[in-house]
Amino acid sequence: MIKFTHTLFALPFAGISFLLAYLESSLENGDLLRIGFLCILCMVSARSAAMGFNRYVDAEIDERNPRTEKREIPSGKISKISALLFIGLSSFLFIFASFFVNKLAFLLSFPALFILFLYSLTKRFTLFCHIILGIALGLAPLGAWIAISESISIVPVLFSLGLLFHIAAFDILYAIQDMDFDQKERLHSIPAKLGETNARRIAIFLHSLSIIVFVFAGRSAELGFPYYLILGIIAILIIYEHRISWTHESGELPIEFYQINSYISLVLFLAILLDKWSDIVLKVSAGISLR
Repeated sequence: MIKFTHTLFALPFAGISFLLAYLESSLENGDLLRIGFLCILCMVSARSAAMGFNRYVDAEIDERNPRTEKREIPSGKISKISALLFIGLSSFLFIFASFFVNKLAFLLSFPALFILFLYSLTKRFTLFCHIILGIALGLAPLGAWIAISESISIVPVLFSLGLLFHIAAFDILYAIQDMDFDQKERLHSIPAKLGETNARRIAIFLHSLSIIVFVFAGRSAELGFPYYLILGIIAILIIYEHRISWTHESGELPIEFYQINSYISLVLFLAILLDKWSDIVLKVSAGISLR
């Protein structure tokens, strides 16, 4: 029911904030490894809880949708009781791990989990469900920054905002394939309420906005040429994502459509890692020397 790829495309964005926050912190190398492990645990458990809840509350809707009727709960491969136990365990693990990160991370783990669960209900009453999903997944950079510094800064906020717009645009394109079903079931989505043409225009606008915000994020983080070069490559990948959506407008989207998000987040992370590599090596080396 839950695949690691569900977490993979948001994980590098958390890694971006993690690296940048580390460079500004006085964190020792031992603490860095500990918090890094806890961050990965938080990411995987929170995303698993959110996806499990989504599958649980949408089980009856998925059963009526030809595209999703073979998912694990509708098809009977996983019982609702098992799904609930999985959601509860994943939620507990997320909050438990947050407790050992720092006080602020622990306190914010509860509203974060609420937002993650809220998304699964929003398509029942608002076409802004795509924005809520963007907010939920956009928490990754902010959460990683808080884990390191126990504070909030403009840099992670901008990366979170850029991720919000990117995910919302992606989800709008994703929702086009269910547009007719959503209209029939009276579910709310931008394609179902505003039509396919307007949905594509909004997705283009949000993706453009995400690139602009990422530019400002790079300036705030004082990133160099490799970062902006990769942003250009990401823009090309986004165009390709829209092209795939256009090509498969009358059928289910291929796996390449979903893989693009993972590529985007990964190359952006690698660009920042390359840009800040010398600073990271110096900081790690200094920590080793002090010991």
